[in-house]
Order: sequence, then structure tokens, then C-alpha cells
Amino acid sequence: MFKSFFLRIVASLIIALSLCGCVSTTAAGLKAYVDGADGYQFLYPIGWIQVDVKNANQGVDVVFRDLIERSENLSVVISQVDKNIKLEDLGSPSDVGYRFMQLVNQNPNSQIEAELIAAEKKEEKKQNYYLLEYRVKQPDGNYRHNIATVATKNGKLYTFNISTTEARWSQVENLFKTMAKSFSLS
Repeated sequence: MFKSFFLRIVASLIIALSLCGCVSTTAAGLKAYVDGADGYQFLYPIGWIQVDVKNANQGVDVVFRDLIERSENLSVVISQVDKNIKLEDLGSPSDVGYRFMQLVNQNPNSQIEAELIAAEKKEEKKQNYYLLEYRVKQPDGNYRHNIATVATKNGKLYTFNISTTEARWSQVENLFKTMAKSFSLS
């Protein structure tokens, strides 16, 4: 059961890692995105645009990007999981982060290598979230930096992912961390 759950996380993050988009480091402020139908919300920089996801991989619910900096993206992927699984049942944030990293690295179809940098738990209104930070080697040899917020609720796995090139990470780190921590379920 846990392997199936982690495979869903891996699939969600692989989808998120493969999407293209971007963020502005000079954003004057953040704007709220609320999806009442799917029950989540997050903050994103003013100036980002929502991308049409009609032809995206299954589970991709929303994607945003900045028109100026094309190396960055944010996405929300939703997949079905056993209704009884709670995030904390799977272990600590580090346990989940390492298991995800191992599954990605052992998956010959992903062609990416992930390294877990940080993992932490956030609790808000009795809902647990794991914030996972990765450095990811892409098939072309370039590196990206990703932050994912993962949560479960009512039989759904939500994966909020933000990605940038490793070269730009120092410029957007605080912004990305603020966005990742803003992701919440209603």
C-alpha cells in the first residue's frame, strides 16, 4: 500500500518536474489562487500567468509561469489514493522525502536523479503538509531546484511543486519557500 502511495507521489513529481514555466524575482507582491472545486489554495507572484492544461498529463490541475523567465514553473497535481491514508502514517517528512528520492532514482523511465536537501512538516488547521526540497539532475546534465508541498485529504494526494534552474535558485529561494508554505487545503 505504501509503495503504491509513493509511486503516486513519484508520478506527480515527475510530471511536475517536466513542466516548463517561470517566476519573476522582482515581483512586487503575491496574489492568491483559490480552487474551491478541488479544495486548495496558494500564493503566486503578480505577473505570473496560468497555462492551459487541457492536454497535460493526467492529474495536472493547474500550472503557472512568468513570461519573462522561462526556466521556472509551479504546478498542482492531484491523484487518487486510499481514503484511509494520512500523510503522517507514512513516517516523518525525511522518511517520505528519502523514499521519494530513492523511487525517482531507481525509476529508469524518469531519466532524472533527485537529491533530498531538506524536509519539514507544517501543520495548519489540523492538516499536515510535508515540504520537500530537492536538487534534481535532468537528462541533459543540467540541475534544477525543486520544492514540493505534499498533502493528503479525502482520498486525494495533492502535490504542489515549484521548480527553477540551480543557477537561479539563490535569486528566488525566499519567494519559492513562501509560496510552498502558502499551499493549503480547505
